[in-house]
Amino acid sequence: MIQGARRERHAGAHSTRARRIRARKAPPRPAREDDDEHFIPPAPPPLPKLDPITKGAWAALFGGPGYLIVATAVGWSVPGIAAFCAVAAFVTGFAILVLRMNDSPGSGPGDPDDGDDGAVV
Repeated sequence: MIQGARRERHAGAHSTRARRIRARKAPPRPAREDDDEHFIPPAPPPLPKLDPITKGAWAALFGGPGYLIVATAVGWSVPGIAAFCAVAAFVTGFAILVLRMNDSPGSGPGDPDDGDDGAVV
């Protein structure tokens, strides 16, 4: 008798009927009441125009190592003078870009017209 009750209870636990699972409904989001106070950032200023020296420095900075990487990946034989020129182009391009970083007048900190008015609250 006890074994029969166990069998019935055990058989009921492993029934072949599929269980239905329902997704939980998300609570509704509260509506925005203060859309007038939402911050919209201004459009960013246009990028500055580059002069030919700066464009050449960027080309040398990426072109020298780029040539060496492509030549190695393709399996070309790189002569010593070409490798030297590629490394020299990289170093020269880097040096030109670093030396010309603050080349515009009035761009340094502490200048009367540096554009910094201090903290804005």
